[in-house]
Amino acid sequence: MFFNKIHTRMRYVFLGVIILLIAVIFKVFYIQVFSYDKLKSLSDSLYSRELPIAADRGEIIDRNGNVLATNITTTSLVLVPRQILDKEKVAKDLAEILNVSYEEMYKHVSKKESIERVHPEGRQLSYEIAEKIENLNYDGVYLVKESKRYYPYGELLSHVLGYVGIDNQGLSGIELQYDKYLTGENGSIKYFSDGQGSRLEMSEVYEPATSGITIQLTIDIELQQAIENELNNVMSKYDADNALIVVQDPQSGEILAMASRPAFDSNEYQNYSTEVINRNLPIWKTYEPGSTFKIITLAASLEEKTIDLFEGNFTDSGAVNVDGSTLHCWKHGGHGVQTYLQVVENSCNPGFVNMGLKLGTYKLMSYIREFGFGEKTGIDLNGESSGILFKEDKMGLVETATTAFGQGISVTPIQQITAVSAAVNGGNLYVPYIVKSMVDTETDTVLDVTEKKVRRTVISKETSNLVRYTLESVVANGTGRNAYIENYRVGGKTGTAQKVENGHYSTDSYILSFIGFMPADDPEIVVYVAVDSPHNVTQYGGTVSAPIAKNVMKSAIDILEIEPSKEGMPKEYNWLDQKYVIVPDVTGMSLEEAKKALKGFKVVYSGAGEQVAHQTPDAGMYIKENGNVVLLLN
Repeated sequence: MFFNKIHTRMRYVFLGVIILLIAVIFKVFYIQVFSYDKLKSLSDSLYSRELPIAADRGEIIDRNGNVLATNITTTSLVLVPRQILDKEKVAKDLAEILNVSYEEMYKHVSKKESIERVHPEGRQLSYEIAEKIENLNYDGVYLVKESKRYYPYGELLSHVLGYVGIDNQGLSGIELQYDKYLTGENGSIKYFSDGQGSRLEMSEVYEPATSGITIQLTIDIELQQAIENELNNVMSKYDADNALIVVQDPQSGEILAMASRPAFDSNEYQNYSTEVINRNLPIWKTYEPGSTFKIITLAASLEEKTIDLFEGNFTDSGAVNVDGSTLHCWKHGGHGVQTYLQVVENSCNPGFVNMGLKLGTYKLMSYIREFGFGEKTGIDLNGESSGILFKEDKMGLVETATTAFGQGISVTPIQQITAVSAAVNGGNLYVPYIVKSMVDTETDTVLDVTEKKVRRTVISKETSNLVRYTLESVVANGTGRNAYIENYRVGGKTGTAQKVENGHYSTDSYILSFIGFMPADDPEIVVYVAVDSPHNVTQYGGTVSAPIAKNVMKSAIDILEIEPSKEGMPKEYNWLDQKYVIVPDVTGMSLEEAKKALKGFKVVYSGAGEQVAHQTPDAGMYIKENGNVVLLLN
């Protein structure tokens, strides 16, 4: 019995040992199979170190592939404090090169960190400074590649592009809005060291950085340069408080150019005030639009058929009384009896009051909201404002009347140009956008393409045709005459809005604007110009802003290859205008007959023979009086 008890105990011990061995084997198996990666990572972290390699941000390019934002390679200083033996000498030499205090640099070299960045003095070093540090050849002192954002065009498109911080993070504009796509994935150089920080004789592991996604914009850099030149001229000539220009494709909502003044250089953003660098005026600024807003009242009135452009008449005495308030026309004494077409040509406030009251408060405000006012357009840029509209239930007749001619409400330039684009493109309100596509240059793959998006249809095509006709007449015969371009069909509307200062309308401070489009029969571009408080000039939109828009459209003719037309409305020239005349058709005539027909022109001819085979300009085109006509003889 005694021996039986011993045998039983031995069995239990043996069983226990077996169980323990199985547990050990299972644990070893678990560690080797399931926990290997985790434990190896922990092990590696004890003796492996990484020197970072910064990834390049994705480039930003225009619609034609021109580079607007790119990267330049710089170097930055990285320290491995445990490898630095003579900390006093290293701190002293680095402090002299980087022009910082010895005490500050000694803090860096003495840090209890595996890797220490010297920030910000050691970031994005110049070639000369980097070479001096390299020549020291100290253990624990490393120079690593870093990418610095660079904008080849300086101030050009700065508010749209935005800028990045020292760590290459987007802080405004496209750089902020698309930061997660533009930001690449950093790489590293991994090396191994012992517990004292000394490097081990083991192969380094190089993990390359991955560049960010390339962003292609809808912007045309040539058109952008044209509007920026115009803005520079505006500020130089008129010393305005600020100014802006936006160019949009009305058939899609694409922004072709956008800029404002004051501007800044994205490469040196830290040298400008936050008000300048963080306010993209075309989408941020809100103000009373003035007479350019009358386009919306016109479109609503034509759609509702409350007016007839040609048969209905309105008598303007120079002022109109609305619910006890007197609202004045800009022309003292008024325009007298006019058709509604002439009301628009003359930008007659009482006439538009009449249109607004015919529509009524709720119908007028319904159209205004349908055209996108009072809400953000949804453009793919940060910092957009919504503008301010009256609430219908708080509006009386006076508020309805002033709203009809663009006073008392607040809009943004991007709302204004998008709404007018809808009024002239056939009635479709598009979401404006500025990013055309995104491309992964590592794989040469197009990741995303922005498609045009119709928010809603606001007026019929027939109404839009009438709006275009009316606004072409404004440029040919009315207040927009200074935007007329011979041989091209241009439509548009001027605006002269009083600024509100200290709760009252200023008598000497205005925002002068013009919104124009071409060709008037099938618009390819819409141009919006606004100049805030120009000095030493007659304060009318037709005087200041219309000529600027004209210059932009003339540039667009060449850049976008817009064809001339003989179908446009002829301009009624006055004594102040440079007179233009129509070239007669002399093709097929003898040289003598052609000279007689071209009396008043300067005739230049080439070739042999007595008969005209070709003429430039073509017959029916306008040229300046006494201008040159070139004949090819055969």
